[in-house]
Amino acid sequence: MATVLCVDDDPAISLLLADSLKQAGHQPLNAANVPEALAMLARGDVDLIISDSRMPGMTGLELLELLEREGYDTPLIMITGYASIEHAVASIKAGAVDYITKPVRTAQLELAVAQALEFVRLRRENAALRREVMEARSERQIIGESPAIRRALQAAATAAPTRATVLLQGESGTGKELFARAIHELSDRRDRPFIKLNCAALPEGLVESALFGHERGAFTGAVKRVEGAFERSHGGTLLLDEISEMRLDLQAKLLRVLQEQEFERVGGTSPIRVDVRVIATTNRDLAAETAAGRFRQDLFFRLSVIPVRIPPLRERLEDVPMLAQRFAVRAAAESGKEITGIAPEALCVLQRHQWPGNVRELQHVIERAVILSSDTVLQARALDADTFRDMRPAPTNGTTPAPSHGASPDGVLLTTLSLAEAEEALIARALQVTRSNRTRAAGLLGISVRTLRYKLNGPPRGQTAAE
Repeated sequence: MATVLCVDDDPAISLLLADSLKQAGHQPLNAANVPEALAMLARGDVDLIISDSRMPGMTGLELLELLEREGYDTPLIMITGYASIEHAVASIKAGAVDYITKPVRTAQLELAVAQALEFVRLRRENAALRREVMEARSERQIIGESPAIRRALQAAATAAPTRATVLLQGESGTGKELFARAIHELSDRRDRPFIKLNCAALPEGLVESALFGHERGAFTGAVKRVEGAFERSHGGTLLLDEISEMRLDLQAKLLRVLQEQEFERVGGTSPIRVDVRVIATTNRDLAAETAAGRFRQDLFFRLSVIPVRIPPLRERLEDVPMLAQRFAVRAAAESGKEITGIAPEALCVLQRHQWPGNVRELQHVIERAVILSSDTVLQARALDADTFRDMRPAPTNGTTPAPSHGASPDGVLLTTLSLAEAEEALIARALQVTRSNRTRAAGLLGISVRTLRYKLNGPPRGQTAAE
């Protein structure tokens, strides 16, 4: 049942519309003019509007313009006793979902209302799907502003418009699949399939079938013909994850497919041509694997037309606060908690860790901290004690703590109340802790690298500090 607002200055027409809508199982509301209609709309719960085109004070077309200007997303069916093609076209262009002429027949009205409500349902469903797609894409967004990640993103953006194969090399947990998806979505194949095949997760005897498919009866258990990854990704992108785990004999077949863009299913005799863009990932040094004879040199050269190195998290520690914030918000939403931010002390601890598990490890650490935390701001005490042992900053309460045997090695004992001298001491200590790495020091101090450089070097020549 839908709530339908009928706007007409003729009481007889309003009564007819109300009776017809009740018979169809809907809830009618009547308004004699546009101001009354707007008052009812403001109360909400109106699914559809049926409006006369000519009324005293304001016409149906003017009502459509007003609805759009005020941000109402309620569909409208226009009714008129002065039918013309020009008026119908003007109504539809103004946003009406349908157009009915008087005298209104009950069957015609019921059909128009049913079609309008179905149209609205589909439009809202489509909008919801679009939001889900955008949310999914935002979840897959590569986060970071560090020079290392920017270089990798630039290389991926350069490779995306081409058909060249891309080799993504990086440690486990660095986000190689995210980069592969980014390359696909930046290419002209974005609306075509993106198929992922993990070469390390498949049983050795099924890798060839997973790649190229098989015919019925090709082997025991092959009860029907199955398309492989290459066939399913025709026109799109195929991600070969952990390519270094592939057997040498399959590497030769893969090389042929990359060169000829055709293959045969297991047990088949007819060649199948495909148009597939291949992206390969590995957490090993493929050049070293090739030198050791564990990977074909010709395939290595064919895959690494455009090599992209994904930096480990320890080389982009300045990106840790952004990543941690994203993971905290996501984990809080999934667990029904409210997390408004991460305390500076916690960020300091996170930025001092070397992250052997890279971004994946950071994600798991933040998820665990959110689950265990009872604060709206994530504190350092919520972080895993074993992972971050001896990395927590000394607690502060507004006074300078006395040095003790168990004090944090990063604590700074201030013997002055001068802000300038205190700032110099903090900068010197940050540089000492980070071994003169200005990027990491700036992250510990909570300032930008440019600000740190300014404070170390002073204003540019010919410019005073006041300027």
